[in-house]
Amino acid sequence: MRWVLAISATMRARGLRRRQTDAESVFWSRVRNRQLDGAKFKRQVPIGRFVADFACYEARLIVELDGGQHDAQSARDIERTQAIEGLGYRVVRFWNNDVLSNIDGVLDALRAELARSSGSKP
Repeated sequence: MRWVLAISATMRARGLRRRQTDAESVFWSRVRNRQLDGAKFKRQVPIGRFVADFACYEARLIVELDGGQHDAQSARDIERTQAIEGLGYRVVRFWNNDVLSNIDGVLDALRAELARSSGSKP
């Protein structure tokens, strides 16, 4: 049964990669290929029973980009965050609007999170 869940999450992740949002596209263009302080990010990654928007395995950091639909799903997002954190990851969330209108600010906040993971100062 566990392998069925893994296959399902993998297939779901592939589909999400093909249908990324504008915010995901902008974010990905700035973090892919170790562009952000040498951190290796992957997109639409199966983590447990969920598919995380972006993951940096080295820093044990998950980045979620949230649109307006997440206001109504806050209890679901809390459960999701707790489950992912239970697997040893830290989850940071950014609003799609922030990514689209202030990508440099988002990347500065992400640099601080990466520095926190490595134990150094940003």
